[in-house]
Amino acid sequence: MSGRDKSAVIFADVVRRNPGESEFHQAVLEVLESIIPALDKHPEYTEAKIIERICEPERQIIFRVPWEDDRGEVHINRGFRVEFNSALGPYKGGLRFHPSVNLGIVKFLGFEQTFKNGLTGMPIGGGKGGSDFDPKGRSDREIMRFCQSFMNELYRHIGEYTDVPAGDIGVGGREIGYLFGQYKRITNRYESGVLTGKGLGYGGAQVRREATGYGAVFFADEVLRTSGDRLDGKRVLVSGSGNVAIYAAEKAQQLGAVVIGCSDSSGYIRDDKGLDLELLKEIKELRRVRIDEYVRARPHAAFVPGSPIWEVPCDVAIPCATQNEISATDAANLVEGGCRLVVEGANMPTTPEALRVFEGAGVRFAPGKAANAGGVAASALEMQQNASRDSWSFGYSEERLQEIMKEIHASCHTTAEEYGMPGNYVAGANIAGFRRVAEAMLALGLI
Repeated sequence: MSGRDKSAVIFADVVRRNPGESEFHQAVLEVLESIIPALDKHPEYTEAKIIERICEPERQIIFRVPWEDDRGEVHINRGFRVEFNSALGPYKGGLRFHPSVNLGIVKFLGFEQTFKNGLTGMPIGGGKGGSDFDPKGRSDREIMRFCQSFMNELYRHIGEYTDVPAGDIGVGGREIGYLFGQYKRITNRYESGVLTGKGLGYGGAQVRREATGYGAVFFADEVLRTSGDRLDGKRVLVSGSGNVAIYAAEKAQQLGAVVIGCSDSSGYIRDDKGLDLELLKEIKELRRVRIDEYVRARPHAAFVPGSPIWEVPCDVAIPCATQNEISATDAANLVEGGCRLVVEGANMPTTPEALRVFEGAGVRFAPGKAANAGGVAASALEMQQNASRDSWSFGYSEERLQEIMKEIHASCHTTAEEYGMPGNYVAGANIAGFRRVAEAMLALGLI
């Protein structure tokens, strides 16, 4: 059976065994379509049923999270942790607190994380977790009570040599602090390496907060360099306004780009003079209010409610919000507006239909499993520092991050050429990440 036929059979089985999990199906299909040349070249992967094993999580944990709000009302949320693959090391991946979280979302994220972590070249496996809890509008004490209840169950499944969660959407430094405090309280162990994204005062690492956004921009610059170009002077759009978006914008501006817009769930702002990042940080990180507040202080800027940011002309687009945010229509708007490079700062923010539009128009495309690997790479660096009781400077940490992103880019670029698809970063990332995980699984035997 050819690699293509084998992939089709496996995908049909994944859909049958995981009904209704559309995001997971989408993530699996994208990988299976990309790795067909690797399957044809390496029949040992098929013989050992590596793909079937990779598509089935090693462990899926679902639990109840009861908590009480400030008025004394009891709420019940659902918690998840999918420990997807540990062939390369302990499970590693973030926790997401958002109303959209369900098992299919967490499985898609864990599946993507497995290959992303493989691309870093670091000894970490893939996992993901979270809850359908919505932190928006909740007080610090409500969030603390929720995090403590969440950790009351999660603690028994994690550890620095087993599973090391981090943050994701809705889980920042505040939430990680509450989660770590409860873990310490329950276990009576100051196990710094059990969570990453911690505050600098209790085991956290420099550049961890900035890493995903910085890493995406480092990757973008490497893509442009392959054709003798640079980010300097480019008009850049960034969707979202959380950590990834803010620090992608920051690094892009440091490299000479003009970041002309960002967004949140209420709409987007356009500032042709370039975003005022200090103002944006004050609005989103300190005051935690809607992005339309930006135009009150910058009246020359415009706020556009309820519309996708991708209607604004740009040279480079960095989607940093959530999965499937760029539709085929959005992709067509970007192409019409002059966009020549799309770099995914979020996990799978581009629909398959949009990707086909970009491919047809010759727009270069960097998938999230490569371009946004900076966050997990910095998490692994934090684990190294925790294990050695060490602390690195911001400059040294950023230098390590940039080196890792350069190596990821080189791996994707070289692998795409090796398999006859030069410039195809989707294929390069999927094959390179898959092969590293597959080779480890072969070496470890049937587990």
